[in-house]
Amino acid sequence: MTKSRRDVLAGMMALGASSATAHSSGHPQRGTVERWGVHELVFDGPADGNPFNEVTLAAVFTRAGHEITVPGFYDGEGVYRIRFSPPEIGSWSWRTTSNRSVLSGRRGAFECVAPRAGNRGPVRVVPAGFHFAYADGTPYRQIGTTSYSWALQSDQRCAETLRTLASAPFNKMRMCVFPNVASVATQPFARVGPGPRDWDPARPDPAYFRRFEQRILGLAALGVEADIILFHPYDKVRGYSDINGADAERYLRYVAARWGAMRNVWWSMANEYDLIKNKSTEDWDRLFQVLQAADPHDRLRSIHQINTYYDVRKPWITHASVQNGSAVKDDGRAIIHRLFALKPVIFDEVCYEGNSTARWGNLTGEQMVERFWWGTIAGTYVGHSETLDAGRQPDTSWLGQGGTLRGSSPPRLAFLRRILEQAPRPGIDPLQPFWDYHMGGKEGEYYLTYFGEARPTAWPVVVPGRGLPAADYRLDVIDTWNMTITPAAGAFHLTPRDPYDLHAPERPSISLPGKPYLAVRLTRI
Repeated sequence: MTKSRRDVLAGMMALGASSATAHSSGHPQRGTVERWGVHELVFDGPADGNPFNEVTLAAVFTRAGHEITVPGFYDGEGVYRIRFSPPEIGSWSWRTTSNRSVLSGRRGAFECVAPRAGNRGPVRVVPAGFHFAYADGTPYRQIGTTSYSWALQSDQRCAETLRTLASAPFNKMRMCVFPNVASVATQPFARVGPGPRDWDPARPDPAYFRRFEQRILGLAALGVEADIILFHPYDKVRGYSDINGADAERYLRYVAARWGAMRNVWWSMANEYDLIKNKSTEDWDRLFQVLQAADPHDRLRSIHQINTYYDVRKPWITHASVQNGSAVKDDGRAIIHRLFALKPVIFDEVCYEGNSTARWGNLTGEQMVERFWWGTIAGTYVGHSETLDAGRQPDTSWLGQGGTLRGSSPPRLAFLRRILEQAPRPGIDPLQPFWDYHMGGKEGEYYLTYFGEARPTAWPVVVPGRGLPAADYRLDVIDTWNMTITPAAGAFHLTPRDPYDLHAPERPSISLPGKPYLAVRLTRI
């Protein structure tokens, strides 16, 4: 086993993984793995011909009559792997199937034990809802960022990015499999000639994908979700995203088998999918179905656009990933996306904080943070990145290559994350959005209103609450830019004002400091 493979397994072990090497004797191999960790089977097998294309391998994992079939993958040099993340505690057994006798009929078992502290399982969509939660039920409040090719930079730059994330508020990273800016790792497929397009889509380079998964594991150790962008339109010279048909399907099956067991993986089928001109909507539909079928762990799935929205109501889409520079300039526009999606909405790209000459890369920190707050009030989620760079080159900034954060928005987004973590489960929903309350929360329990650039000096204490009884509430004035929370003295006794609203007749309004970026929060006592 090479040093890089040992490093990968060491990282997986740190995340609750176990591995079992299956020998020719076929004797059952036993091990222990925590729930939502990774149990890896490693086999020696044929290396002749093209094992990526010619050898099939899977294992059927069984517990109490429940069967899950997990595909394997070829990792080069005659080594095959199967990775499984057990969803339930208890005794699991497994048996392999393959079109090669040396790999078929292997058997073994392992014990799945309770997860360790910090392992909350994969993120899922809350049933019939617009929010996310970890598998153990803990709400997941998305504060995401994008760094397209950070994982493809030098080891030193990748380590710098991970150190930055360790003290940053972000719990999701959008990242490309294929390079879109200058990168150290640039060849995901085997070379067959000197030209930029002389590569074989039927032969993934295991070292490239092994290196990428180390970055996924690095994010997992920090509690950061890896939102993996599978295709993009920005590399016209090498054209990796131009693969289609059987080649694209093979690639999807390979990454699903290789990375799908890692609990922090999300799938983004493409960034600006509608700029990839050799794929039709029908092609994207087919690729989603291939990915869904290839991923027994059922990770989250989305797709990102530039001009034409993909129909996110299709059953293989778990949540909407939206690029829109103006949708979160107020809550009303953001709410419309939620109403049409009928699923969680993440505005993954709303322009970036930066000093770029490009119109999409020159938000102020205030503008970046304001978009997050309007999205929050609307019951949606927003994504960050920054293009701050001395040379004003977005490709070498955090957005393109990672490294360090220089903007003023991250501390304010950390403050917002703390606010979100104090909100009711599973998340903030818009309250009476057709009636201009500009308020989110949960009626009768929690109210959050935001004023954006306005500079109010007072706010009437009136909230929606049709048919709700009188109750006492605590009121806080929040300065979202200066990151302060100022409690109002005493309780506010809210009673029905009319059939629709609650008000506080003894304290009908509160004074505000006349500054921008204020919010008011009411929490039932």
